[in-house]
Amino acid sequence: MTGIPAPAVIAAPRQDRRRMLARVPFAIVGLYLFVAVFGPLLITYDPVHTPLGDRLLSPGSMTSTGDTAWLGTDGLGRDILAQIVYGARTSVVIGAATVGLSCLVGVGLGAVAGYARGWLDAVLARVFDVLLAFPAILLAIVIAGAFERSVLVVVVALSATAWISFARVTRGVALSLRERAWVDAARVMGVRGRSILGRHVLPFTAGPVIALATLEFALVVLAEAGLSFLGIGLPSSAVSWGQTIANGKGYLESAWWISTLPGLTLSVLIINIGILGDQLTARYGRGRLDDRRTKTGDPL
Repeated sequence: MTGIPAPAVIAAPRQDRRRMLARVPFAIVGLYLFVAVFGPLLITYDPVHTPLGDRLLSPGSMTSTGDTAWLGTDGLGRDILAQIVYGARTSVVIGAATVGLSCLVGVGLGAVAGYARGWLDAVLARVFDVLLAFPAILLAIVIAGAFERSVLVVVVALSATAWISFARVTRGVALSLRERAWVDAARVMGVRGRSILGRHVLPFTAGPVIALATLEFALVVLAEAGLSFLGIGLPSSAVSWGQTIANGKGYLESAWWISTLPGLTLSVLIINIGILGDQLTARYGRGRLDDRRTKTGDPL
């Protein structure tokens, strides 16, 4: 150990621990994704079937079919573990669909507004501000309550305002990039605006958009659970953590596991996605994905 300063020797293990702790949210979110994709393939569950003889079994109890209800059953005899597993798939599908649709619309409008500027930017910017001032969850409740319950309606309801954040972030990046030397050079060379957007502007929005998408995914999952808890989200034939939590609110004293376990599952996912989003925002949230290329003027 000669020649190595003592503070450096002490700091190395600390840095290793910090790196390990920083990877924990990635591992937990990856576990949720694994359960959402492969869990329903391993567990047979019918959300419509209600074996009333197995109702309100405590965790670890034996069911009438000889199986073990590891996390207990609800007031209709349905297995809580299976509802959590199938609810994970529902949350991932709705979250990915909503964030994907919002990203597509928001990034497109934001890039056009930031690059074009002038009256088009002024009009779109005012539209963004007006919609942003409207309560997002209230608009989602109105849309979801006005139509028959389905996955498509939930995705549309949650996407109605989620795209605005993507548009604002992309517009800010595009406003700064349109003044860069390589963009001016492309305009002087006669490159069409569509090509400039696709090759010299949009690639630089990848970092901030990915960081924002992570945070929006957590908000969408939480909002979907809220809509299902209120009974205006998914139909009864679909499994949702919000529905499972709502089904157990009348049994909080006698069967705490019905609402508590799905609630803890939802909380752990939201917390870890939030931490993961904060890490990505700190790294890429201000467009630092391509800092070295930006400083050297290389368009990619």
